[in-house]
Amino acid sequence: MRLYSLFALACLPLLGACQFLGGQSAPPAPQRIVWEQRPEVCPRERCSLVNVDTLKFADEPQLSALIEQTLLAMTREDADSALPASLRARGDELLRRQPEGWETWLQAKLADQHGDLLVVELSSYLYRGGAHGMPGRGFINYSRSQQRALQLADLLLPGQEAAFWQAAGEAHQRWLAAQQIDDPQEFRRIWPFQPTANIALLRDKVLLKYDVYALAPYSMGHPNLEIPYSRLRQILRPEYLPESMHGAAR
Repeated sequence: MRLYSLFALACLPLLGACQFLGGQSAPPAPQRIVWEQRPEVCPRERCSLVNVDTLKFADEPQLSALIEQTLLAMTREDADSALPASLRARGDELLRRQPEGWETWLQAKLADQHGDLLVVELSSYLYRGGAHGMPGRGFINYSRSQQRALQLADLLLPGQEAAFWQAAGEAHQRWLAAQQIDDPQEFRRIWPFQPTANIALLRDKVLLKYDVYALAPYSMGHPNLEIPYSRLRQILRPEYLPESMHGAAR
């Protein structure tokens, strides 16, 4: 297997009963859907491919559709360009445009489920030639009771966005200290802290996963910042804190 294909596989990790919201039965396990497309005609050795490893939730069709749309958006080269209606159609389009040398890897994994929430991690790796491809990450925090994805504003108490990003900035400092960087001050100047949309509400912490080049050079991969729920009292809405913290959050 070629080096960049091996890197593509490495860029699609698996993430690994505390209830946040009571009264919800565990949802049925999602169906895993895996397929790969290659061009019908490619005379060269390095042919293009589209590899998809995704999920379908039989009891949550809105989530299934959202996963597909988010994966489709992760293949977009122009933020304003329209996308086909399905991943299969997108694969056909990419292989027609470039039958040689391109690789598109897309993956959706159930990162966590607790109480009312299903947390899905989305991964992409797009190789368009050169030394390496471009990996991407995203999360969907899906509320089963509301049948929609939750955004940061849905999770926070009113007026607490600045406090949330302050807590994230503290997590960034902890991450920097763990990297054992030779010149932390210069590193922070070149790679300053910034917010991210990639937020996962896991059962034991809030995880922020950054794209490559966001907080660090490509060689350092996707920085993960972890915020303990104990730091988010009076910041997160009580229903999104662990039950053991509900009294302290009031």
